[in-house]
Amino acid sequence: MTAPQPTTETSLRRNRDFNILWAGQVVSQLGGRIAGVALPLLVLATTGSPAKAGVVGFAGTIPLLVLTLPAGVVADRWDRKRTMIACDAIRCVAYAALVLAIAIGRLPFAEIVVVALINGTGTVFFGIAERAALRSVVAEHQLPSALAQNEARDSVSLLGGPALGGALYGLARLAPFVFNAASFLVSVLSLFFVRARFQEDRARPESRRLPHEILTGLAWFWRQPFVRTTALLVTGSDFVLNALYLVVIVLARQKGASSAMVGVMFVFLGVGGLLGSWAAPYLARRLTTRTVVVTTMAAVAGLLPLLLIAPDAIAIGAVYGAMFLLHPTWGSTVGAYRLALTPDHMQGRVASIVWLLSFGSVPLGFLAVGFVLADVGTTPTVLGLTGIMLVVSLCAFTSRSVRAAPRRLYRSVLPHDEHVLEVLAGAAPGPPVDVTAEPLVEP
Repeated sequence: MTAPQPTTETSLRRNRDFNILWAGQVVSQLGGRIAGVALPLLVLATTGSPAKAGVVGFAGTIPLLVLTLPAGVVADRWDRKRTMIACDAIRCVAYAALVLAIAIGRLPFAEIVVVALINGTGTVFFGIAERAALRSVVAEHQLPSALAQNEARDSVSLLGGPALGGALYGLARLAPFVFNAASFLVSVLSLFFVRARFQEDRARPESRRLPHEILTGLAWFWRQPFVRTTALLVTGSDFVLNALYLVVIVLARQKGASSAMVGVMFVFLGVGGLLGSWAAPYLARRLTTRTVVVTTMAAVAGLLPLLLIAPDAIAIGAVYGAMFLLHPTWGSTVGAYRLALTPDHMQGRVASIVWLLSFGSVPLGFLAVGFVLADVGTTPTVLGLTGIMLVVSLCAFTSRSVRAAPRRLYRSVLPHDEHVLEVLAGAAPGPPVDVTAEPLVEP
């Protein structure tokens, strides 16, 4: 029997499946943040080598670069729920094995590397499958609110995870990893209680060759000007925002901030995300799509120079956190557009492309800004990043596909509305479409 799918009459607060999935992932992401802080501490404590801590970090992030696109194919061709259950079950076992090794006092460095690699791989496959499944778990009009709640989930884990990770590690070396293993178990159990199917019925694909499947996804993505343009804008902004992570640490240190104060400074990232998530449904109902796209990019460009005149670490953190205030609104509009426009059998591949464009800039941003800071200092670096964001903002402002987007996210911007899809795909010329019936956002 087919599990019941969400209906447009159900509010998000009463969407049982989404709330179960969301609650499980709150716990799981918190565990991930806790382990993310504790794992390098464990490496340094057991090996005393910063280089080996770097190797573990590399092992945990390399799947983002090499497995993201294949993960999109898996999410489109395999059962998404089973994929997610398998990912978190394997990660639960991996961290349980790590806990056992710590408890008996036999922890080879190679095991830590393997655990980091397993965790990074699971993060990629689980994350892509979850994003691809969202449209099957919530009704179309719930997408903006669901995406805003997922942003809030991320902010909560960012706000509490690092501090809790350090505290648990200080309490007992294995404590943070026990919590993380348990969090993956909670995630697995929550998935078993979700009744909704995570994909539509699919016809047998013409080809199961991985390169062909990836190229098919890339071709579809490239033919959608709005999806393509907004994803490329995020690539530019994420490059800057991730590069700033090191810049603000250096700036805070120059202002005399202690290591503890630097940690407090980054609390503002979670605060900014939470405030933005609270405001996102309201803003998504009232701002046009173009306003959201342009303002999100321009806000980062406008706030960047303020870092140079911020008097202390708290002010620096507040400015940095403010750059994330509109990101949940972006997710509630642009992210919901992408989910609504993308056919179910392409959701995984499109999500993987967007994810790769976003996260692929992280290592490049850290690498580039490190050399620039060493050569020219903080002020020219901040001004250079400001210049990049000004270019990104100008591209957003002048983009034809952004101008052609419907003013707001409406229920009619779904696969059955061929005219709107043709406008967004560039096949139908004309002024921006202003659909004024049946808002896709909950009132």
